[in-house]
Amino acid sequence: MIVAGIGSRTGVDVEDVLAAIETALDTHGLAMSALSALATARLKQDEAAIAAAAQQLSLPLIVVDDEALKAAASATLSISNLSQAVAGTPSVSEAAALAVAGKDARLLGPRTVVGPVTCAIALGGDTA
Repeated sequence: MIVAGIGSRTGVDVEDVLAAIETALDTHGLAMSALSALATARLKQDEAAIAAAAQQLSLPLIVVDDEALKAAASATLSISNLSQAVAGTPSVSEAAALAVAGKDARLLGPRTVVGPVTCAIALGGDTA
């Protein structure tokens, strides 16, 4: 399973979200078709652009609860003081991707920042 975790400022456009996903995938040499799901934190569940991006990509959007987000925090690579203060994790996008990718998941690298959106790619432990 390959998951794109999404974090953003409030009020982003769907184009911003899609650009961040595409840039993150390109960074790791992956095609959009490699994705299994998008993931985000509960605090972003009402961000329309994230839901719209999932719909445009025909991917499920999995909202990660606060407990699972915090449980994945120790495996993140990036540190945002704002994210830590608001979400309890150093990186919403990285923690969300890890939480959804499952046991033994790993990040392919630190989150990608494209304007007001961050995207991190996690590979599930059961994926070759």
